[in-house]
Amino acid sequence: MNENQSIIELVVRAREGDRQAFGELVTQFESVVFAIVLRRLRNRSEAHEVTQEVFLRAMRKLPQLREAERFPGWLRQIAVRMSINRAVRRPAEASCAPETFNGLSSGGSEPLEGILRTEQATELRDCLGRLRDLDRETLMAFYFEGLSLKQMSDECGSPIGTIKRRLHTARNRLRDEMLAIQA
Repeated sequence: MNENQSIIELVVRAREGDRQAFGELVTQFESVVFAIVLRRLRNRSEAHEVTQEVFLRAMRKLPQLREAERFPGWLRQIAVRMSINRAVRRPAEASCAPETFNGLSSGGSEPLEGILRTEQATELRDCLGRLRDLDRETLMAFYFEGLSLKQMSDECGSPIGTIKRRLHTARNRLRDEMLAIQA
């Protein structure tokens, strides 16, 4: 029996309520999920916590997975979404960028520009928070994490054209949110 058939068999058994089979799936995929989460959060303890949450969600949602052979990609997608959600929802750090201090030490309008940039960043974060999960995750992955369309396609298991459409739609929705707060 090859590895793919073994995974399919474990998924089928886990879907039927076999906790030992699900435990074997966790053992097989834990390092992959942890790597995905760690890459986004860059914090080991937080990554361990989110990894556990990913497997809890996967266990609850497993009956909804129609095709057992899609389990690895489906699990990765859960890990990506949950880590992006955690990154977006974590409180803003209290530290200041070095440019902030440079602006304060020199005269002129630079301090005002720094305040305006901070205010715009806060508005952007608020508007991102009001978007649907998929829109927010798409924008965060492309603009904040610097993932390419190809990388996003691989992680989501969707064609590049679909990722482009999601990105276009998410940009428009973010623009609408930004315009709404200015009105």
